Amino acid sequence: MRDGRPIIELSAVSKTFRAPAGTFDALAGASLHVAQGEFICLIGASGCGKSTLLRLIGGFEMPSSGSVRMWGVPVTGPGPERGMVFQDYALFPWLTVRANVAFGPRARGMARGAVRALTERLIDMVGLATFAEAYPYQLSGGMRQRVAIARALVAGPRLLLMDEPFGALDEITRDRLNEELLQVWESTGTTIVFVTHSIYEAAFLGQRVLLLAARPGRVREMVPVTLPTPRKLAMRETQQFVELAGHLRRVLESC
Repeated sequence: MRDGRPIIELSAVSKTFRAPAGTFDALAGASLHVAQGEFICLIGASGCGKSTLLRLIGGFEMPSSGSVRMWGVPVTGPGPERGMVFQDYALFPWLTVRANVAFGPRARGMARGAVRALTERLIDMVGLATFAEAYPYQLSGGMRQRVAIARALVAGPRLLLMDEPFGALDEITRDRLNEELLQVWESTGTTIVFVTHSIYEAAFLGQRVLLLAARPGRVREMVPVTLPTPRKLAMRETQQFVELAGHLRRVLESC
């Protein structure tokens, strides 16, 4: 349900990493509010802190200063209400598609029948019903990423964090998965924060696009996306989309 309540709030968040050669400021004073059910894209040059910001929301990193809160409660570590999808799939190669998706709920002790029903529903949702008994090595990159998405959704997260999940895929597969991800988002109502290097991907997927500047990473601009829904790839040829992508590019070039 998209009721406009903030699910995530970052207030003046900074993150400094320490190394033998000195310190590195990955983020400086970043603030962000994400509404429940929203789809937010983060974009910026390499080293601008996109992945760091995502890991702070996920609880994999703690801020050096500022605060990260989920529903008003400080984030102190990872939790099942936040799912994570990485670029490298992170599947168990010795398990089938069905077993990969079912692994989490089985480990948590969910009843066998409930695990089976939930697993089948999610495998069908991501379009892999006919590949349920296949192993990761038998799947294309796009199929493996669909498995990763289903495995992240199986825990019923309220927030899905995606770190360049389609970055290693060819353009045609990436475009197809963009459309399919929007369908999953619409059907589940899950809040999504999505990191990408692609201006076109960010413009197509996001309800809002957060642009980050580098050295140190900081919020440059938050751009609302007013493209109509449901979105189809043909929309990228419209004047409205071209103007939006052009604006995003100009902002990034000025950072």
